[in-house]
Amino acid sequence: MSVDQTPDPVDVEIGGRVRTQREGQGRTQAQLADAIGVTFQQVQKYENGKNRISAARLLRIAFFLQCSPQDLLGPVHGEAGMTEITRMAGDPDGAVLAAAFNGLPAWRRKILATLAHDMLTASDVEIRRSA
Repeated sequence: MSVDQTPDPVDVEIGGRVRTQREGQGRTQAQLADAIGVTFQQVQKYENGKNRISAARLLRIAFFLQCSPQDLLGPVHGEAGMTEITRMAGDPDGAVLAAAFNGLPAWRRKILATLAHDMLTASDVEIRRSA
């Protein structure tokens, strides 16, 4: 009997949120590892969803990242698939955008979100006319 080595989608989502929070604050995996008492390789496994984060460790991570544990748990969508946030964090440009977004003040995040929404809903013809 073989054991399935595929990461659980829930662990992948939570790890992605840890990565997004950490990168948004400009902190390294090594800094997080030192703060919670593991190696940076273990942090990599947490962030990739390969290793499950215990409740106690999740609380330590949240304390270090100065966020609530719920920010890391988020709305978990279960085995059906990944959330948009997790997919974005998996894309190099998405991870850069998420880190920058988290570093902005609330009023600038609102402007950026509005711009992104407008870009999504505008046709190419509308964009060319206004340029």
